[in-house]
Amino acid sequence: MTYFDGHNDLLLNLWLNYPDNPGVFFDKIEGHLDFPRIQQAGLIGGLFAIFIPPKSYISEKYPHHAKKLDNPLQVMWEQLAILKELIRLSEGKVKLCTTAAELKQAKRERVFAAVAHIEGADALSLESTALDTFYQAGVRSVGPFWNTSNAYGAGVTGSFPGTPNSGTGLTPAGKQLIAQLVDKKMVIDCSHMNEQTFWEVAQLSHQPLIATHSSVHQLCAQPRNLTDEQLLAIGKSGGVVGINFGNAFIRPDGARNEETDLDILVDHFCYVVDLVGDEHVALGSDFDGVSVPKTLGDVTGLPLLAESLSRRGLSGESLAKITYKNWLRVLERTWGQ
Repeated sequence: MTYFDGHNDLLLNLWLNYPDNPGVFFDKIEGHLDFPRIQQAGLIGGLFAIFIPPKSYISEKYPHHAKKLDNPLQVMWEQLAILKELIRLSEGKVKLCTTAAELKQAKRERVFAAVAHIEGADALSLESTALDTFYQAGVRSVGPFWNTSNAYGAGVTGSFPGTPNSGTGLTPAGKQLIAQLVDKKMVIDCSHMNEQTFWEVAQLSHQPLIATHSSVHQLCAQPRNLTDEQLLAIGKSGGVVGINFGNAFIRPDGARNEETDLDILVDHFCYVVDLVGDEHVALGSDFDGVSVPKTLGDVTGLPLLAESLSRRGLSGESLAKITYKNWLRVLERTWGQ
């Protein structure tokens, strides 16, 4: 079985824990992802987040890194440099893909396809040409928000149980950013957008609506999750939602409890299939960024997820769409040939 994943936080893990030796990725590291386990699982590619963590998240354990956050653009470049170093060290086994043709070639040649993604565009507002320079460096996907407000608008906020209707929408600068992303044919990630921002993006963009790592609000009332109306809009646009594997985003009680039955995760996939069809749901694990069900464990648990999906009737072509084809299709439609 083949898999393509819509979101991971490997670069943050390496930046925090192995900044001077990212090559350990090709051996064995703590977390959900390293290259041996990726190969074992059959993962052929995914979106790699460049993410600036809040100081409060890392100040106690990583004081040196916390000081670096005073220069967030530099941190973003450091994380992108880690990805490029992994590619160099891979000796042809990993490729930074920026076009649909490169994705197809990587799959044919059994090369792991890495897509560079910015999660939270706060720092881009600090430099007028930042988006252009990151694009030139190979970034092809941007999530304008994380959980906090920035120059472009407000991300989704609130505790469980809660609604994604949690704030105002895009600022004028935010609308300009969306126009720039559309012009560059970059992915606009709707994960971490509140409802008003989501609907404004839907009006401003003719691209497929994409949420790289979100789950179903009807099944788990996390503000980060998507309502039925949002899921229907994603389907109508030809887009896709990558289901987040995080326990807190899939459990009906919203608990960060790894003793979570894998069928609870499968429920989210099946819900989207029943609501909008099997062309609009995919993997959005959030590996290295969340706690996942213990039975899944890490990336090597993807075949267990596929087996569980199959037992629920999602086999054959439907399973292939969910595990990798939908991501390849929607990236091609967004980026063009």
